[in-house]
Amino acid sequence: MKKVLVLTLFMFSVFGMMAQSSKNSEKEAILNVMKLQEKAWNKHDLEGYMEGYWKNDSLKFYGRSGLTKGWQNTLNNYKKGYPTQAESGILNFVIKDISRIESHTYWVMGEYHLTRDAGDAKGVFMVIFKKIEGEWKIIADMSC
Repeated sequence: MKKVLVLTLFMFSVFGMMAQSSKNSEKEAILNVMKLQEKAWNKHDLEGYMEGYWKNDSLKFYGRSGLTKGWQNTLNNYKKGYPTQAESGILNFVIKDISRIESHTYWVMGEYHLTRDAGDAKGVFMVIFKKIEGEWKIIADMSC
């Protein structure tokens, strides 16, 4: 009986470590997407920045100007709001929390900081990432 109990506890421990490892690798993959977004933004590559978003009409972005639906509409808004490198500047994300919502879905909460010739800007965001066809994509973004 003692051996069964020890074996059972060992198995729960191993499965727990495996689950934690999986969550950590998912969080790392999400952070990598955001690092690639920073790099693209900092080169004023707005299309590259948008690679982190779900390329779908169901994408939702909620910001100061209200709700925008769709990948292309979101890109158009970025192009309108940040037409040159002087307006887009240098982006830095400060991640405050990454939490699993359900299988293959996480929220990320944090701050964004723009250092730019047109005047620095900062704010907060909450994005929802979902693993779609093997890739982590933002399916919803609320930034202000």
